[in-house]
Amino acid sequence: MKSFFIVTLLVFTTFNSFATPIEKIVNIETGTGKLEGTLLTDDSKVSKTVALIIAGSGPSNRDGNNPTMTNNSLKMLADELSKLGISSLRYDKRGIGKSKSSELKESELRFENYINDAISWIEYLNNLSNFNKIVVIGHSEGSLIGMVASQQKNVDKFISIAGAGQPIDQTIREQLKSQPPIVIEQSTPILDKLLQGERVQNIPAFLNSLFRPSVQPYLISWFKYNPQKEIAKLNKPVLIVQGSTDIQVSLMDADKLEAANIKADKVVIQKMNHIFKEATLDRQSNFQTYNQPELPIKPELVEVIGEFVHN
Repeated sequence: MKSFFIVTLLVFTTFNSFATPIEKIVNIETGTGKLEGTLLTDDSKVSKTVALIIAGSGPSNRDGNNPTMTNNSLKMLADELSKLGISSLRYDKRGIGKSKSSELKESELRFENYINDAISWIEYLNNLSNFNKIVVIGHSEGSLIGMVASQQKNVDKFISIAGAGQPIDQTIREQLKSQPPIVIEQSTPILDKLLQGERVQNIPAFLNSLFRPSVQPYLISWFKYNPQKEIAKLNKPVLIVQGSTDIQVSLMDADKLEAANIKADKVVIQKMNHIFKEATLDRQSNFQTYNQPELPIKPELVEVIGEFVHN
């Protein structure tokens, strides 16, 4: 197992210190509507590396925000990477923000839609003449999406930030253990059937929000993917980044991903939570950072990514 050390990136900072970031709104057609993203480059024409940043679960937009929280985590990441000579493209997920036109009915949405969207963005970047290296950065649920999409030959490196290390059905089972016994008793047979690709009728009312019939096809499609198996398929440089105070994804998840791909590098950033901000393990104060857009992201995250990309 290789060790990965944080170093001061003075050379990279100097490299891009006088460049002026340029934002360009870009679009791709999905067949069911357009996806919109922001391509952040600089006017130096020197940078040849571009990172595709894939947002996490829920109604997340290109900046890492959703209707209930604003933290600008992904926007900050893109801005900081530009200072290291790394261009980036981040995009609103299907059905979110300026990608609203590509929205599918819940009953028609599949996990593969998100994977294919990422692959389409990779193809878009690959067709641009000003880049010769593509790095995929997947955050949270975007980690699994990025793992599968990065199996494309035109992806040079993959970075997982706060990515789950086990199939999502196992995560759901673990989360439900903290609920009253009847919840896990009623949920287990439902999860078992969905895992087998079977839909379930007559969902108990108290479980409808989680297992409603219209969302079951998406869950079935999502359950098919095991992050450990997908990351093992990547025969290219892989970086696994995990924050020590992430209360949504655990250090054990990062360990599982590392064990699945023995060539991968893993870095644990102390006092970094799920959205890259400095935080403690106190749940209330940790979650408060999710609505503090003025709070900067941890600089160690940018340093680690910069070193991995440039080396």
